[in-house]
Amino acid sequence: MALRLPFSPFSPVHCYRRKLVKSLRCSAENRTQSHDARKLVLEIKEKLEREHPNLPAGKNGRDDEDMILWFLKDRRFSVEDAVAKLTNAIKWRQDFNVSELSEESVKSLYGTGKAYLHDFLDINGRPVLMVVASKHFPAIDVFYYYYPKRLGRVLFVDAPFVFLPIWQLVKPLLKSYASLVRFCNTDTVRKEYFTEETLPVDFR
Repeated sequence: MALRLPFSPFSPVHCYRRKLVKSLRCSAENRTQSHDARKLVLEIKEKLEREHPNLPAGKNGRDDEDMILWFLKDRRFSVEDAVAKLTNAIKWRQDFNVSELSEESVKSLYGTGKAYLHDFLDINGRPVLMVVASKHFPAIDVFYYYYPKRLGRVLFVDAPFVFLPIWQLVKPLLKSYASLVRFCNTDTVRKEYFTEETLPVDFR
């Protein structure tokens, strides 16, 4: 016996219905995930207040829900792992008085030319920090431990051959962040990361 469908399974109406159902499912899943994440954020917030009351509160402190969420995502929603990493990060910020840094306080360092913020975004819409390795070698692990999920890509441009053995020693320390690092040449930077108008002067 053969049944004739009132519409083709590939008709615009059917395709639209499938897309609508899929969209509704995704929306429901996102709401659930958002709700679950919110519960975990509050759990961590209460845990930090209970177990680490001496940690500073406020922006970038133990009760900063946005900051908690960053670390929670970084630790794949493991409460214990997020608490451990977040606690160390807040203590580090406290020890180095990070919250007291201002444009004026780092102006002298900016003038050394060791690093500067590029005037344009890359083609993916990300801010670009240029670091001159001959003047200053950045501690990439700082991003891993204290600013998780803040790096989109780290480019080592025209790195000398002798640097590769050093990188092999450093790489295991960066764990998952090592995958963000790419060695490339100036031509690759021009073609894949910037337009002619936004290309940094150092790569022209």
